[in-house]
Amino acid sequence: MPELPEVEVSRLGISPFLQNQTITNIIVRERRMRWPIPETIADVIGHSISAIKRRAKYLLIETSVGTVVLHLGMSGKLRVIDAATPPVKHDHVDIVLASGQCLRFNDPRRFGAVLFQPPGEALSLLAHLGPEPLTDDFDDQRLFQLSRGKKSPVKTFIMDNAVVVGVGNIYANEALFLAGIRPTRQAGNISLARYQVLTATIKQVLAKAIEQGGTTLKDFAQADGNPGYFAQHLNVYGRKGEPCEVCGNAIQSKVIGQRNTFFCTQCQR
Repeated sequence: MPELPEVEVSRLGISPFLQNQTITNIIVRERRMRWPIPETIADVIGHSISAIKRRAKYLLIETSVGTVVLHLGMSGKLRVIDAATPPVKHDHVDIVLASGQCLRFNDPRRFGAVLFQPPGEALSLLAHLGPEPLTDDFDDQRLFQLSRGKKSPVKTFIMDNAVVVGVGNIYANEALFLAGIRPTRQAGNISLARYQVLTATIKQVLAKAIEQGGTTLKDFAQADGNPGYFAQHLNVYGRKGEPCEVCGNAIQSKVIGQRNTFFCTQCQR
């Protein structure tokens, strides 16, 4: 599933082709996505794209008459291609541009979303989200204060979008490893000093992943590219039974909150 870094790389990849372009058509081949694609999305036809932003894992394509809101779901991918390129299976939506190109949304599992947000209105999906992890609004004091009295595992706590957005399963595992914190620890039993380290490692792993994703930016404008995913070095995620690269102990695995969790019993306490 695309996580925050993949979505941010998607934003960076498509932005040069969409910024200030006029939308000449919206082609919807399949409205049955995670939520039905609203007819009002056609309101943006004839209007220029003023900005391409991201909020959590949602991409926001802004115009003066409203915002197209995209979510990649579990399998969605975006590509900027010639608008005349014949669609293939699972190419559900085209945002056609005056340049002759289009932003094409492909989603085999249809868990993604294409929604419309009128000007001055906030989608309920975005209304109660916590701060972005790579901004100053996300800090150790916030984590520490919100964690007081929490008996849930710290991994579940940092993956709560009301606490901080975009810390998905992969990066929660990696940040906790770098911080030396066992993912099963109760969130309310962790000290401010350890939350200071954890806040820094969350920022570190997400920023590094976005930087690594920069190698795939060119793929967003290649018809045969595979944008949205990129190779990266992971310390614990998906490495059950393999030796920890720090201490040599076997990486352990446990299901926490219905998500596979990976950690080192020696390095994380």
